[in-house]
Amino acid sequence: MARDDASVRASVLIVDDEAAIRDSLRMILEFEGYRVDEAGSGAQALVRVADRLPDAVVLDIKMPEMDGLELLKALRERGYDMPVLMISGHADVATAVEATRRGAYDFFEKPLQRERVLLALRNATEAFRLQSEVRRDGRPADELIGASLSIKRLRETIEKAGPTPATVLVTGESGTGKELVARALHRLSPRRDRPLIQVNCAAIPEELIESELFGHEKGSFTGAVRKQLGKFVAADSGTIFLDEIGDMSARTQAKVLRVLQSGEVEPVGAERTIHVDVRVIAATHRDLEAEIAAGRFREDLFYRLNVIPIRTPPLRERLDDIPLLVDYLVRRYAEQNNYRPKTFSADAIAHFQALPWKGNIRELKNLVERLLILAPRDVITREDLVAATGGTRPELSGAALAAKTLREFRELSERMFLVQKLEENNWNVTQTAVAIDTPRSNLYKKLEQYDIRRDGTLGPAVGEGADSPTEPAGADDDDE
Repeated sequence: MARDDASVRASVLIVDDEAAIRDSLRMILEFEGYRVDEAGSGAQALVRVADRLPDAVVLDIKMPEMDGLELLKALRERGYDMPVLMISGHADVATAVEATRRGAYDFFEKPLQRERVLLALRNATEAFRLQSEVRRDGRPADELIGASLSIKRLRETIEKAGPTPATVLVTGESGTGKELVARALHRLSPRRDRPLIQVNCAAIPEELIESELFGHEKGSFTGAVRKQLGKFVAADSGTIFLDEIGDMSARTQAKVLRVLQSGEVEPVGAERTIHVDVRVIAATHRDLEAEIAAGRFREDLFYRLNVIPIRTPPLRERLDDIPLLVDYLVRRYAEQNNYRPKTFSADAIAHFQALPWKGNIRELKNLVERLLILAPRDVITREDLVAATGGTRPELSGAALAAKTLREFRELSERMFLVQKLEENNWNVTQTAVAIDTPRSNLYKKLEQYDIRRDGTLGPAVGEGADSPTEPAGADDDDE
């Protein structure tokens, strides 16, 4: 059975007065691992939602007594904010725009395209899960966790750019939180009550991406049995997030440029254009200037997108945020899965901070979840971490060689060396100073400089009692 983590834990309510449509959707969704409930009318749907809140609703527009738009309005008035995906056999632009204005997450025409529905549903349930999980501790769904200087600067840029209509280009390695930046920008904008439509350009086949973004007319290509409205129309008056835009074909780039220049969307096979008012946020892990030099990305589109550039820092540049991130990920996993939280020992946190993190926060999240499931005790140690990573230990060169400057390499290497030696000496400062042949006061200075602390939190303290680093440094300091 083809399943992913998002679908296995998600529940979907199908609302349609046609039993055949409900049966067809149930079979598709249950095969993908979703839990499915059904309602044959709007009134029945309200009862189902009150009884058990679904992660998403798939809702037909044309129904007797209470149609889909009326039900959508009733759900929102009752305070239900789960994503609602609308379907119709008689769609037009006005209906789609009205559905999105009332808070619909997406809009489809019958006959439904299986892959498109599943893609939208995966995105919708994941977004709702993020929103639900953070309500418990009062955080907004798009909060960036961390107290490092790079994260503080990132938040400051978002706070300045969010309220403006400017186009934003978010760059950064995979797993660094580019989607969170897009959501934060939308939340701070005047369009916050309008739809945020996300498109992963790398996940859609090249032959379908134009249709997905701009829509198509019936008969415009083989398989186009119905007219389809595109994501830009669905995002009208709101925000569209074009993730991995560096993977977009040259033809599609030209059409996106036209939307940015004039607000005009040209559906595939259409004789006229549609005007939309959309804020564009784009993201990529690629070096677009290098892509331009190689002839794979349009320079004029780059300058249109790069009005406000935002870079998400890799995890190796914010190692001091790891204790905060681990704490957040532990609580998040425990709350989502009704799981008893575990804690990480100081040596485990120090080991985390010595790893190279090529996969960034996504890799950290996966490793934390793996340890919460597999570690045999309530306190997770460095040995548990080493076992979970296949017995490998951090290599000095792995993270240090990713440094961009000689100074950064030296500081990162020195920090990793000190953490490792402290671990070997059970975090005894005096013994460590002897082992590495440096005055104890000099070691204290280094611990303060790199914010190394035994409990894994920020701060200069490491040892306790007679070995307390709160002692003033003596005259025998030798920094070099």
